[in-house]
Amino acid sequence: MTENESTSVHATERVRLAVYHGFARSGHAPGVEELAVLTELTPDQVRSELRALHASHDLVLDPQDGDQIVMAHPFASVPLGFSVMGARTLWWGGCAWDSFALPHLLRDEPDVLIATRCPACDTPHAWVVNRAAPPKGSQVAHFLIPMSRVWDDVVHTCANQRLFCSTHCVDTWLHDTGQERGYVMDLHTLWRFASDWYTGRLDAGYRRRDPAAASTYFAEVGLRGSFWGLPKPQ
Repeated sequence: MTENESTSVHATERVRLAVYHGFARSGHAPGVEELAVLTELTPDQVRSELRALHASHDLVLDPQDGDQIVMAHPFASVPLGFSVMGARTLWWGGCAWDSFALPHLLRDEPDVLIATRCPACDTPHAWVVNRAAPPKGSQVAHFLIPMSRVWDDVVHTCANQRLFCSTHCVDTWLHDTGQERGYVMDLHTLWRFASDWYTGRLDAGYRRRDPAAASTYFAEVGLRGSFWGLPKPQ
């Protein structure tokens, strides 16, 4: 790696960390000017690094406004069906997966209150979620988009990872919307799935899992089938 490349990587990581810690601290995405102050970069340099982070799937920029950060998983700057309330801070949960991941990532929060509504019947649901054990409940999560297509439109993907009252409500919603069934899991599996996926994302030097490591993780938490890029059982 050349000196210029090393400097570029360092700047990219500074911006990434500033974005993630800004979300964790306030529940909001920091803007370009704030990021410039935090990272000691110029606004144009910040914009360049944000585009690089968008290209590497470390965050998601608004296609209409390239300066606005829509998501930095598991954080979101727009409502996508979930609110996550800590002791003093409110976050938007990007999806069922990300909402259940937040208490594991936010080490200063002993637990959070996650709230949503069933997409089929509009029944409100809320759980106190911590790092010790999954919450109780008979609700189920439905993930519509297979993992191989997540980044075709990641905001659409996240908006369709929702929690329902039951599999009956999942089937009703699929019928009413004309969608095909995706993947259904109970709260225990969702909690296990979310618990370690984002570990280290607030730390310097974090690297996203490659496809092989992701597949191993999916299998370890009990997810099965081609939906997750896993071979069918023999």
